Amino acid sequence: MDNFKFKQFTISQDRCGMKVGTDGVLLGAWAEPYIHITAQPNKRILDIGTGTGLIALMMAQRNSNAQITGIEIDAEAAAQAAENCKASPWADRINIVHGRIQDYFPPTRFDLIVSNPPYFINSLKSPDSQRAIARNADSLPIEELMKASARLLSQDGRLAVIVPVETYKEVERYAAIYGFFPTIRTAVHTTKEKPIKRVLIEYSLTRPQLTLYNEVCLFSQTSPSEYSSWYKELTKDFYLND
Repeated sequence: MDNFKFKQFTISQDRCGMKVGTDGVLLGAWAEPYIHITAQPNKRILDIGTGTGLIALMMAQRNSNAQITGIEIDAEAAAQAAENCKASPWADRINIVHGRIQDYFPPTRFDLIVSNPPYFINSLKSPDSQRAIARNADSLPIEELMKASARLLSQDGRLAVIVPVETYKEVERYAAIYGFFPTIRTAVHTTKEKPIKRVLIEYSLTRPQLTLYNEVCLFSQTSPSEYSSWYKELTKDFYLND
């Protein structure tokens, strides 16, 4: 599907290696309600590996005063993300940068960093080079993501990521190395009987008094083809259909 329509914006994605998916929607909808950013007139948000621009647009919709930057290594995806943002109601508040996060040195730090990073490690690469960049961690190893985030995040800011359960321990290891403390972990099952599939994690550079943990399901127990009440409530501001 070349276009994906949300309530307040449309994603064109025919030139992007990774299309709109549940992981991106999950992170975009989950991050901000849980983020405890200090109140600022114009808070700054960074979306690392913005792809289609989906999460950047979700952040703009939810944060009326925020200035959002999305950075993307793939030139075609970055161009299309910029077009998607320009066509949105928040074109004046979103800037898309083409480049590597490792080479990005803005003049000020960010209050919130979000990332749905490439996470397939030591896996067979897609013959589609654009999709391979979007899916494989070679272009942005977990260590590099954490190192860059520590450099770019304000001291009282938050980093929010979504990762597959298979790479969760490695993410936690590098987060600790670069001075991050988990503040919230949300484990995501498809259904209650299935094992954990994804983990949403919020990090801080300041040790929290308490780390919150919860487990949720994407789909309803009574109707496995229907989204759970948790997911519907989480995404109700974005999806066209409730």
